[in-house]
Amino acid sequence: MIHFDFARLASIGLTQTFVQQLYTQTYPDNTQLYRVVDVQREHLMLHDGCDSHFARPHPSLIRSLLDEFTVLAVGDWVLAERRDHQELWVTRRLDPINHLSRRNADGISQAVASNIDTALIVMGLDLDYNLRRLERFLAIAITARINPVVVLTKADLATNLASQVEAVRQRVPPHIEVLAINGLSTTTRQQLVPWLTPGQTLVLIGSSGAGKSTLTNTLTESNQQNTGSVREDDGRGRHTTTSRSLHRCPGGACIIDTPGIRTLRPDADEATVGASFEDITSLAEQCRFKDCKHLEEPGCAVRDAIPPDRLRNYHKLLREVRRDQMTALEYKEQVAKWKARSRASRATIRAKGRIV
Repeated sequence: MIHFDFARLASIGLTQTFVQQLYTQTYPDNTQLYRVVDVQREHLMLHDGCDSHFARPHPSLIRSLLDEFTVLAVGDWVLAERRDHQELWVTRRLDPINHLSRRNADGISQAVASNIDTALIVMGLDLDYNLRRLERFLAIAITARINPVVVLTKADLATNLASQVEAVRQRVPPHIEVLAINGLSTTTRQQLVPWLTPGQTLVLIGSSGAGKSTLTNTLTESNQQNTGSVREDDGRGRHTTTSRSLHRCPGGACIIDTPGIRTLRPDADEATVGASFEDITSLAEQCRFKDCKHLEEPGCAVRDAIPPDRLRNYHKLLREVRRDQMTALEYKEQVAKWKARSRASRATIRAKGRIV
């Protein structure tokens, strides 16, 4: 059995759920429990509740995780042991309670963070303001079974604060909190107090320039994260945060700051993505046909009740998810089908031109 100070590790998020996993097998005497606070290409930074430690993932662990189509992420709880030359090697990852990931433009799953209590969806009330992008961030959090909170930053720069906040409230489920803040103000900590209790872990996700690093510095009462300006033409940031990292707040909560996400594709199936659009799934029960796609079917209860751009975003997300889940053969067949349709369409146009 591994000996550890539960109170010390609980200050960085340890719960009985993870402790119970330690009883499943025995470990070498020099094995210790740590939390991953930073992930680089060749090494990890671990924390024991008091100090940080440089470590490397053992090749056998890397292979076993790849076999499960996953990798180590910030927020993971791991077991590591001292070996030759006092090097610290990570030998096992405890099963996470949740794992936040997304798919990149090539459809490849990428880890963001693990073992999260709350996801702060950060969106600026400047040129970063985009309701369709917000819906995608919410889908990423909800599909990972993480409680989301929408945090609208740069409230001091908003030209029409009340209407912007109300538009957001109309696009998110009623149980999701929506807060408008000034990330540089000390009052921000008071607004987020319910989610900053000791041992809680929060992750900040949003676009570059949304104010995630500024918010991290405010909540941790430090300048650990670099901040930068945004481009005047589109309000985009310049990736001042280049890697995911975990930081501790004075009140005991942990915050994971992440680089700006520009490719927003949930790593989930159709049913899970559909569940993130609660209003659509609820109204779908009133449609005339049980298999209604909410496109052109008669008796659809969704089309007239949901804003057209929200419905388009819903359909687009479902198409992306279906494409990500296709096998190579299915994808090849779909490409062949659309090429055939394109050739038939061009032939029809040429035939009409000759008739004219």
